[in-house]
Amino acid sequence: MVRVKICGVTSEADLQAVERAGADAVGIITDVPVDTPREVTVEDAGTLAAAAPPFLTTTLVTMPETVAEAIATADAVGADAVQIHGGFDAAELREIREAVAAKVIAVVDAAAPDRARAVAPAVDAVLMDSVDGAGAGGTGETHDWAATAEVAAGVAAPVVLAGGLTPENVAEAVEAVRPFAVDVASGVERSGGRKDREALRRFVANAAAADPGEDRSTKPEEVPS
Repeated sequence: MVRVKICGVTSEADLQAVERAGADAVGIITDVPVDTPREVTVEDAGTLAAAAPPFLTTTLVTMPETVAEAIATADAVGADAVQIHGGFDAAELREIREAVAAKVIAVVDAAAPDRARAVAPAVDAVLMDSVDGAGAGGTGETHDWAATAEVAAGVAAPVVLAGGLTPENVAEAVEAVRPFAVDVASGVERSGGRKDREALRRFVANAAAADPGEDRSTKPEEVPS
């Protein structure tokens, strides 16, 4: 069954809404060098991680400059997983993985599938995203799903699909890539990082309906025009 992660939660109210919508994981963004309304302080990230319901996986999303910074931020927040943006190689990611209690997810530009294959053995999962010039994700742009599907089928590490996903296209994305999980931020928002409750519900439902482990006679929900 495909998992669903909702990224960029900034309040406990949205945290609870994500859980009620049936998502499996939540992303909390801190210590990133890009301008985003979804970033919170390290202290607030720790508060949100601690406030999560027991069966909702918390994911620290960060873009550290060094291995030491990645380890320090992961320790300070105390999330279940840490999603690392930036150009860390396999050896550096392995060092982080060995030093933290959290699972480590490496974010890879979907346009660089060879890097995904190189770092996969060093991490717990690989997240394929549409990445901007600064190396950050969250662009709201889709990418070549066929190429990502080849990566997902060819590496041992679970592959998470991100980049431009919405309630309207997530079913198609799941069918095309067969990822371990899908990840969304702006695609389920009203504005400025605030999550839309109905969009959350439809995103989770449509992802589940398209999953090969589900009853395939169930069609994704129609999206009102």
